[in-house]
Amino acid sequence: MPVRFPYVVLSFVLFSFAAAKAEDPVAEAQAVISGQIAALLRNDAEKAYSFASPSIRSLYPSKDQFLDMVRKSYEPVYHAGNYAFGRSKLIGGGELVLQEVMINAREGKDWTAIYQMRLMDDGSYKVDGVRMIRNTASTGI
Repeated sequence: MPVRFPYVVLSFVLFSFAAAKAEDPVAEAQAVISGQIAALLRNDAEKAYSFASPSIRSLYPSKDQFLDMVRKSYEPVYHAGNYAFGRSKLIGGGELVLQEVMINAREGKDWTAIYQMRLMDDGSYKVDGVRMIRNTASTGI
């Protein structure tokens, strides 16, 4: 029985879509966040910039501009002390991952960073935004 062209195309399209989806979106997003924080701690602008999404790169077209922005606006992330992953939320089946990161900054203040991680066409995640929230009250032990 001959293979029909439309079935071959449909199979290829379905395979391509499945390949672009992340196997474990939360774990992959967390690995990217950890990689970027590690690069920032080493002051490795090129590596840190490599984790930024195309929309972030359009706002900061060079690694130096990007690193300068992080230094000025995201000091707790730039000089993170200890950090731990908190809650995460998948949107659209993993096309977007919101990841909570609790950070103890070097100056001893606690912060929560909400990372917006976007799934790229190649199946990787990139940082598409970070919202910082200062933790001002203890939640107890």
